[in-house]
Amino acid sequence: MITREQLNAINWLVADKPLSESVVGLLRNHFPDIHFTYCMDDDVMAARPVLEASGFNLYLIDSSQHCLSFTQDMELATGVVVAEIEPE
Repeated sequence: MITREQLNAINWLVADKPLSESVVGLLRNHFPDIHFTYCMDDDVMAARPVLEASGFNLYLIDSSQHCLSFTQDMELATGVVVAEIEPE
């Protein structure tokens, strides 16, 4: 389970930093029970972000089944994808 408060805290921690693996490391230190992945937003297919921010989107991952999948359900979520939006 991932809470709205955790998503807001993740947004706050990421918002003022250039996205990179080091930012994801910072998130892992703050939230050791949540799995984080970093990618470009263009790499995310067929999923809606749960949080849209300037320069990045956050997506939730459900790992309760054999394969990972995107979810909008915070009760099922076990991970967060931090997806960087490239400026046009």
